Amino acid sequence: MADNIARVFAVAIATDPTRPLLTWYDDSSGDRTELSGATLANWVAKTANLLVDEVGLAPGTPVGVLLPPHWQTAAVLLGCWSAKLTVADTPGAVDVLFAAADRIDEAQSWPADERYALGLSPLAAPLRQLPPGFADYVIEVRAHGDHFGPQPGPGPGDAHLLARAEARATELGIEPGARVLIDADRYTDPVDWLLAPLTRAATVVLCANLDETRLPARQSTEKITQTLP
Repeated sequence: MADNIARVFAVAIATDPTRPLLTWYDDSSGDRTELSGATLANWVAKTANLLVDEVGLAPGTPVGVLLPPHWQTAAVLLGCWSAKLTVADTPGAVDVLFAAADRIDEAQSWPADERYALGLSPLAAPLRQLPPGFADYVIEVRAHGDHFGPQPGPGPGDAHLLARAEARATELGIEPGARVLIDADRYTDPVDWLLAPLTRAATVVLCANLDETRLPARQSTEKITQTLP
């Protein structure tokens, strides 16, 4: 069983880095964003470089992620795991906090030295109004390099997370190499919508505010082979 999230991600995109790996829909806004494995890897590398080179975090450092299922969330989480950081799952003091703009009040329960806000807007547009005490993630991350060399070995939580992901992939019936449609409002745990598909080298169509009337056309257009139950 794999115990290194960075390696699992690298293996999942190695066969064809140009294929769509994560496609994001928001049926309330009409937003659609498609990322190939190579494009997502660039965002992941930039995030890891931001955390290691600019903020100076060491492996095992705790970070907080108050973000919903979204393609930018995937970049943040995989960047944290590539840098061997510990993503905390309960409120408390962390060195860095990433928070969605609509969860800034909740962020007060997470004391942090560095804080990044994400608007999760179409085309990765910057926030129009930045909350006090926060930097804009999409502005800050773009200044960093497109390549990151993770330290060898797993991060402190990798084995546990990947064991959960393997189990969930089996429970959900995710087939190797599948193209899986996932309801982002139903499957909010990144183990389900991100890590479990990666352990199967599956690609994901992640849909928020899912309009079921659009499903037949989307399943055809996106060449969906599975829909999570």
